Amino acid sequence: MKRGRLTIPTDIDFVEGTKKYIEKWGADAIRDCDGTELPKDSSKLANKVYKTYFVVRGDNDFAYESDSHMQNIALISERFLATSNTLKINVLKNMFKEQIKVNPYEYKTYWQVFDRTEGVELKKDSFEYLGDDIVLVKDTKPYHEYTVNFFGYSLWDPTQVYNYNCNGWTKTKDRDYDPIYPDVLEHILSNLDNWLKNNPNVNVVRFTTFFYHFFILYHTGTEQTLSDWYNFAMTASPKMFEMFKKEYGYEIKLEDLVTEGYYANHFISPSKTMLDYIDLVERFVTRTMKKIIDKVHSYNKEAMMFWGDNWIGAEPYSNHFKDMGLDAVVGSVNSGLTVRAVSDIENIKYREIRLLPYFFPDTLYDDDIAKKYLLDNWRIERRAILRKPVDRIGFGGYLKLADKLPKFTDAVERLCDEFRTIYDIVDNKKPYSILKVAIISAWGKEKSWMNNMAIQDAPFSIISPYLGVLECLCGLPVDISFISFDDVKKAKLSEYDALLNIGISGTAFSGGDLWRDPILQSVIREYVAQGGGFIGIGEPSATLYQGRFFQLADILGVDEEKGFTVAFNRFNAIPVNDHFIKEDLIEDIDYANTINNIYAFNDTTVLDARCYTGELGTNNSHIKMATSDYLKGRSFYSTGFKCNSVSSRLMYRALLYVAHKEDELYKAYSSNVYTECHYYPSSKKYVIVNNSDALQNTIFYDINGNKKEYQVEPNGLIVIDD
Repeated sequence: MKRGRLTIPTDIDFVEGTKKYIEKWGADAIRDCDGTELPKDSSKLANKVYKTYFVVRGDNDFAYESDSHMQNIALISERFLATSNTLKINVLKNMFKEQIKVNPYEYKTYWQVFDRTEGVELKKDSFEYLGDDIVLVKDTKPYHEYTVNFFGYSLWDPTQVYNYNCNGWTKTKDRDYDPIYPDVLEHILSNLDNWLKNNPNVNVVRFTTFFYHFFILYHTGTEQTLSDWYNFAMTASPKMFEMFKKEYGYEIKLEDLVTEGYYANHFISPSKTMLDYIDLVERFVTRTMKKIIDKVHSYNKEAMMFWGDNWIGAEPYSNHFKDMGLDAVVGSVNSGLTVRAVSDIENIKYREIRLLPYFFPDTLYDDDIAKKYLLDNWRIERRAILRKPVDRIGFGGYLKLADKLPKFTDAVERLCDEFRTIYDIVDNKKPYSILKVAIISAWGKEKSWMNNMAIQDAPFSIISPYLGVLECLCGLPVDISFISFDDVKKAKLSEYDALLNIGISGTAFSGGDLWRDPILQSVIREYVAQGGGFIGIGEPSATLYQGRFFQLADILGVDEEKGFTVAFNRFNAIPVNDHFIKEDLIEDIDYANTINNIYAFNDTTVLDARCYTGELGTNNSHIKMATSDYLKGRSFYSTGFKCNSVSSRLMYRALLYVAHKEDELYKAYSSNVYTECHYYPSSKKYVIVNNSDALQNTIFYDINGNKKEYQVEPNGLIVIDD
């Protein structure tokens, strides 16, 4: 058995058990978890000893000393209806008052009141803060709605709110302090210095994470009103706004962050002000963390970032991330997308993923269920690892719970051995890629592998078809770049075999009104006309403008009916039976959505359509999938996909087709759709992986097209030497 590249949890009362699983699973690192303590002399157990460290919480005596230590939140009140010429607004209505209190500091400078019916901001002398969470608004217009933008103090760490209430804790509530204040930063550095001295056995400081939490608003102690993994609302403060004006020469306003109640989430195309603000926060976080990480390094310890909790401002794909000098990143994963989000990070020594299930009572209560949970997740994550491996894997929770499940612990053993086998084959060896493609969004590289995500990749129905497409892509033999619309106008597009635009109309990922730019349109048209490929998923290039909804409808060969052309007859709605893209369709396609009213132009090749019974008229066929020629180029359109073996193979064929590379299919290829093949030229090794829990027979084709039949065990993997 190979050893290493594995981190497991331990506890002070499970030392012998820890030794058992270090031996059984080949672990070389141990870590603490919530509610556990590292054993004494833990450095004798493993080469690496991780200990969790909270930068801005944990010292509540200091946190409760002064309001000026507290972090702030940019907030907007609920909408209130005026019925006369004055209105009282309770700004904290339906907010959890144990989490937030009003910060009235210079409220006339920072707060804003809006007439949301007219969409205008009221003058500063038109409102007054009365105290007790109440704002008096004067000269209101009857039956108009009004809101207040304001700063609130963050009274309670958002992660602990939930844990505290669910577990019935009675200890002091953790309050986060803000290192933007010099005395707070000085205190943080002093605390860290003492901690480093007092933890000689620890050689990896696992920061969870740094300063500013992703945005969570609570309605009660257990019910969340809002949870946004990517939002900057909890970085905002009067001090940060002052810093912004000093550095950029103009003012940022609360409305820039609360944006009519949408809270500038990453589905909204960012304004210049918001991009400047994000840049400011990222620079502040990275340069401040550099001081902290330098101190860690001075004690000959490594600094690791857990990608979660207080991670805002430490975006791994930002231009400033490298400036911190981090050694490692660890992230919790539940998909290929979340694996690639970690494995593609640059400028660090190593990358680690925390696998599921977490060793908690709600997941490790049945041996068979826990084993299935483990292997189902691993099959999905393994596809991404075969394209771009992480350096380490690990688990969290209470190891003593896993000890009660022998089938599960045996499955973990096999998984760890398989990961190490994959790593030896793949690490630093560029996998064979037939295609190079670019995914276009308003964010570009900053949101690599995060396009269309909400809470990491939680499967909200409205975004699931787009996450499904990206999940298909992350495990295919394709090199993928994430570029912005500005990049499109500047980049040499000929280096890409295909461009992809994926998402809901109006969002930053589809592009919205950015598609009204004639230069953007013409650059892509020229690229496709000269032989490039274009793939649109969902509502690509969508904005209602100049008689079209899809601005690149001429390339895609389809458009979406928005109610203005229902009198027009559509004649092309019958799918073709035979096409290169459809040759591996051994079961029905799951499009993961019900986008309707897509119609095809007369010369478009329809690949799939739905006709819903009970509809009248000639336009009752809804195109689900189509392809079209555009001078020398080609396009492919679909409403979306759920990621499975069939849709992954279909996406691969679609990419080859639009790139005019159909003849490349039978190179480093496995014929069975439930299997996939990867080739590593520098080591001259192939890997065939079975993505199902059933035995599969497949025909393997090497890089020269020579073929041989293989049988692959359920969930299995075989290595073939060239």
